[in-house]
Amino acid sequence: MNKIPNRQAICETLMEEVKNDRNIVALCSDSRGSASMTPFFNAFPENSIEVGIAEQNLVSISAGLAKCGKKPFCFSPASFVSTRSYEQAKVDVAYSNTNVTLVGISGGISYGALGMSHHSAQDIAAMSAIPNMRVYLPSDRFQTKHLVKALLQDEKPAYIRVGRNPVEDIYTEDNCPFEMDKATVLREGTDVALIACGEMVKPCYDAAKILEEEGISATVLDMYCVKPLDTEAVIKAAQNAKAVVTAEEHAPFGGLGSMVAQVVGANCPRKVINVALPDAPVITGTSKEVYDYYGMTAEGIAAKAREAIK
Repeated sequence: MNKIPNRQAICETLMEEVKNDRNIVALCSDSRGSASMTPFFNAFPENSIEVGIAEQNLVSISAGLAKCGKKPFCFSPASFVSTRSYEQAKVDVAYSNTNVTLVGISGGISYGALGMSHHSAQDIAAMSAIPNMRVYLPSDRFQTKHLVKALLQDEKPAYIRVGRNPVEDIYTEDNCPFEMDKATVLREGTDVALIACGEMVKPCYDAAKILEEEGISATVLDMYCVKPLDTEAVIKAAQNAKAVVTAEEHAPFGGLGSMVAQVVGANCPRKVINVALPDAPVITGTSKEVYDYYGMTAEGIAAKAREAIK
């Protein structure tokens, strides 16, 4: 079982890249421990800025650094950077088109027992609604590494959401297909299309295996790029299936499920079912306990797929 969370993969990648690119700067809001960025801060203090518990300043300072030619990676809990800093993300980063990568750490319901104040079940919708802002939810540590390297090669705003805990590997060091802003096809099928982002990709992949044993053929798309959405991949998957099931660690409104439904409805109408968190404060518990409770598991997704193709 993998023990490296995606946030640690970001730190390790930045530590490799900063050796050859001293314009990389990491900024934290009293969150270097939560972000797994302590090793970076210790090794490269001249490339590190601790802003303290001042998330709005964190984002604005990052935008200013970007205008000076730096490549800031701005770390803060997803629940805060997507709400407290929303105006700064909208105006200073996106509207000003600055080269800032906002990293929402401990996304979704990662904080568990801390409850709704620390959950970020609205960030996909909120960030996707901002013009110029791209939104990414990598599914494992290997894809996270490829994504960070790709973002260092362009100069456009982006928001990355990662969870707090390690997630099971989907890819390997030597086998991690990656194309910027293109979904990765994990499996191809003819009965149902399963489309997921972030930590829900692995349960979808496992759900496809369960369905295969029942004679149901499933396509699985790793839609790490929620915005821009790979509409071509969505349309192709939907056209080859009887129904579509999406899965995301997010509220049922405005996220991946809503985006996929819009594309499918406009281009190749099919039934679309969204597996997501409820429109209510989430129960208290670990990520696994919450997933189990709301059916955000391989078994739960497989059940929704069966329902969809009836």
